[in-house]
Amino acid sequence: MSIKVRYFASLKELIGQAGDDCEFVSGMTVLDVWQALLPEKAMPTNVLAAINMEYVSLDSILKDEDELAFFPPVTGG
Repeated sequence: MSIKVRYFASLKELIGQAGDDCEFVSGMTVLDVWQALLPEKAMPTNVLAAINMEYVSLDSILKDEDELAFFPPVTGG
């Protein structure tokens, strides 16, 4: 039982990898996953998260086999 985690753009560079796997724990939130995988790195301000390609809040609860993606803030121009 696990969650597939992906990091995009500058987060990928900050973390040093494009993705990871996190052991699923019932009731786990998006923020819990970040803290479990990256305990030494504070989450940057305004990070966006998506579960199965839908934007969610950091307190959203994951299900087994979800895909979680983290994105830096998006700017337009």
